[in-house]
Amino acid sequence: MIKTENLNYIYQKGTPYESHVLKDINLHIEKGDFVALIGHTGSGKSTLIQHLNALIKPTSGKIIIDGTDITLPKTDLRLIRRKVGLVFQYPEHQLFDETVYKDIAFGPKNMGLSEEEIKERVYEAIELVGIKESSLSVSPFELSGGQKRRVAIAGVLATKPQVLILDEPTAGLDPKGRDSILNRVKAMHEKTHMTVIFVSHSMEDVARIAKHVVVMNHGEVEMTGTVDEIFSHSKRLREIGLNIPQITQLAIRLAENGIDTGGTNIYTVDHAVSFLKGLLQ
Repeated sequence: MIKTENLNYIYQKGTPYESHVLKDINLHIEKGDFVALIGHTGSGKSTLIQHLNALIKPTSGKIIIDGTDITLPKTDLRLIRRKVGLVFQYPEHQLFDETVYKDIAFGPKNMGLSEEEIKERVYEAIELVGIKESSLSVSPFELSGGQKRRVAIAGVLATKPQVLILDEPTAGLDPKGRDSILNRVKAMHEKTHMTVIFVSHSMEDVARIAKHVVVMNHGEVEMTGTVDEIFSHSKRLREIGLNIPQITQLAIRLAENGIDTGGTNIYTVDHAVSFLKGLLQ
């Protein structure tokens, strides 16, 4: 679905402020995958995802979306942006219309769809993100932070993208709001089989819902793999400034104190429960 070949981006090239933000990025993300993009602040995560939506043009290299090289001069970027929906960090700041319905309908309306099809897409989107029909006539600014976040995501979903990119979708939310958003995103992925890429600083969130992980470090891809594979490199993750799930830290401490974890990757509470049950039997 998404492929990058030797992707480079140099910020303000040729000026005293020149910075090589992305360095020879080579990625291959399969259709229907659920990928977490992690890395320390300044590692290039946000710059990379903006390339995938054609908001930033690379200095060199290729970006291929569903078989189309979007770096070619004559590529219709409007079609690409319909295929790849990007939800920015704190997307509720982008809400602007009088009602929830109008805000969600804005994208489909600009696509020239009929009122009937717009309505159908709005209702499909609110079902996916868990917004009540009664909220459609309400101003989005009267909603809670978590509900605003859902409206913003629904607005992107209403354009029916093949790929959904979420930049820190739970930033600033309380634990209840965070869990609610993540559960909805996971359920939506399972229902639609849409390709999902999400940027996160929470290793607990990554461990709980991602299938694959891409680790960024100083503008380069440090490693890629399944959640199991990535968290098995806990020492290297800590060396490059990333936390590991708290339950993984506990498992490491247990191993250091003589409790054999059997080489099992423990990175969620469910994994820990299964392991401890095995010890007690």
